[in-house]
Amino acid sequence: MKLLIRNLSRSTTEAEIRALFENHGTVQSCKLVIDSNTGGSKGFGFVEMPKQGEARAAMKSLNGKEIADSKIRVKKAEVKKVPDSGKHD
Repeated sequence: MKLLIRNLSRSTTEAEIRALFENHGTVQSCKLVIDSNTGGSKGFGFVEMPKQGEARAAMKSLNGKEIADSKIRVKKAEVKKVPDSGKHD
């Protein structure tokens, strides 16, 4: 399950996020979104956890938790649908 983590402090690192979520289970991937202009965090990121039960437990436990003076928000990431171009072969 892919989780969206929002409202992260700009100083929070991927390693810190990974460690938080690993307390609840296996973390497949952890990615902070980086601003291409500044090279700094945009304040959100994604964590993928292969086991839904562990992901749900992490979401429930960490949503609203204060990390580095920011109350983070954790929810299931929306799957982006590719728009249909309308062309059919």
